[in-house]
Amino acid sequence: MIENVKNQRILDIINHLKSCLQGKQKAIILSLIAIFSKGHLLIEDLPGLGKTSLAIGLSKALNLSFGRIQCTNDLLPSDITGLNVFNKNTGEFEFKPGPIFNNIVLVDEINRATPKTQSSLLEAMAEEQVTIDGITYKLPKPFFVIATQNPIEFYGTFPLPEGQLDRFMLKINIGYPTQKAESEILMKGSSREDLYKLNPIMDREEILMIQSQIRNIYISEKIIDWIISFIDATRKDPKIILGLSTRAGLAISYTAKTNAFFKGRDYVIPEDVKEILPFVTPHRIILKDDALSKEEVILSIFEKIPVPP
Repeated sequence: MIENVKNQRILDIINHLKSCLQGKQKAIILSLIAIFSKGHLLIEDLPGLGKTSLAIGLSKALNLSFGRIQCTNDLLPSDITGLNVFNKNTGEFEFKPGPIFNNIVLVDEINRATPKTQSSLLEAMAEEQVTIDGITYKLPKPFFVIATQNPIEFYGTFPLPEGQLDRFMLKINIGYPTQKAESEILMKGSSREDLYKLNPIMDREEILMIQSQIRNIYISEKIIDWIISFIDATRKDPKIILGLSTRAGLAISYTAKTNAFFKGRDYVIPEDVKEILPFVTPHRIILKDDALSKEEVILSIFEKIPVPP
């Protein structure tokens, strides 16, 4: 189970956030896996299920700066990255950074932005930098994008290209809360104000240190070969037009290491890969038949690959 976290520092963050984000433990854990794997997160879900609250809560608990971008079809790339503004007093242009210059950036309804504006995020997500008028600016570390999209509102939306989907380490949905959790939410009312009052559990230096520790977690050659065999199988499967990329393989190994760390181990076992696979891979493939479930196709392929001893 992905929720079986044993690392005490990670448990502290989860329990801290659960006080304000009722019924969202799984989403909290997966978001933390993305952050500590140095990846980005795509959330596809219905409105009103706490996507923004989750992003705010993470920024407060981790003591990181927070920026929000509300995507519309008239949003410009400069609204995200910033632009050079002429200063009359100095007679020179000055760079005014956009909301992308934060540790955690919430890109709300990303598929409402035009492809040109969406593409302004690619360099930031891949290289942790932006280039404006020929000058490259480094983004703060850690840097983490949480993008949201609505699965049913298609009017005025632009589908994310495959190259951009591939840059999201995980894709998740929050889902409806349980009846018990929803009852608590209705009894207590909105917890948004409480989120802004959350005390930090961790700081930037500790986050960077843990990210470094996770990259050094041991993953055996047998498990790497197992992952490669699975990736190769997706490329040859007749139901799939576009199989998994090498970037997908890196995402699987990175998130498996983070999953192992969360469970208190310094080495990866097959279960670490199995648990994280449904959130790392389905959004990266293209099926010949849209009526099929990407999740089911991925799992059916994965189950045919012999598990390493």
